[in-house]
Amino acid sequence: MTHELSPRTFLQSIESMAQEAPEDGFSLREIFDRLHERAFGAALFILALPCCIPFLYGVPQIVSLPMMVLAAQMAMGRREPWLPEKFASRKIDKKGLTRTANGGRKWFGWLEKIARPRLTFLMAPVGERVIGFFLVFFCASILVPLPSTNTVPGIGVAIVAFGLMARDGILVILGSIIGTAWIATLIALVALGVRTVSG
Repeated sequence: MTHELSPRTFLQSIESMAQEAPEDGFSLREIFDRLHERAFGAALFILALPCCIPFLYGVPQIVSLPMMVLAAQMAMGRREPWLPEKFASRKIDKKGLTRTANGGRKWFGWLEKIARPRLTFLMAPVGERVIGFFLVFFCASILVPLPSTNTVPGIGVAIVAFGLMARDGILVILGSIIGTAWIATLIALVALGVRTVSG
């Protein structure tokens, strides 16, 4: 009697890829190809994962600009993600991929258990363009040169991206709230700094 293997979840696919990676890792193009994903949600989730890991340096800086490019494409209404060669050829080594996979399981394993189609109207073309617009700012804030500034917006982007994959509007809203709160915090800190210097 034969038993069919259950299909891998998205996080399981990332874990498997990290295990199979050579020491120098894979390029972003190779990562997308190996995961057989072309949706914006999947691409953004993969790139956001290393940004969520505290004290992981180097990788967030590699992926932040490609994340902005993908978010901008969403905002402009593009239906499939595309990366310029400059970004697609960037590599994440095996160590970075392993930490990304472990972090994905640790921080976002709960998403696989609760995600389901809800408030799917948010994923209509107009809704996705609005989501993309906000994601551009969330991704841009990862570039702010302050300690651990990649973690909070990375988590916001990852939750939104997982919501897009699962067509779960509740997760999209939750991630958007986290990202918006972070942007508001940065603006408040900048305003306070300006007042302190000018005062």
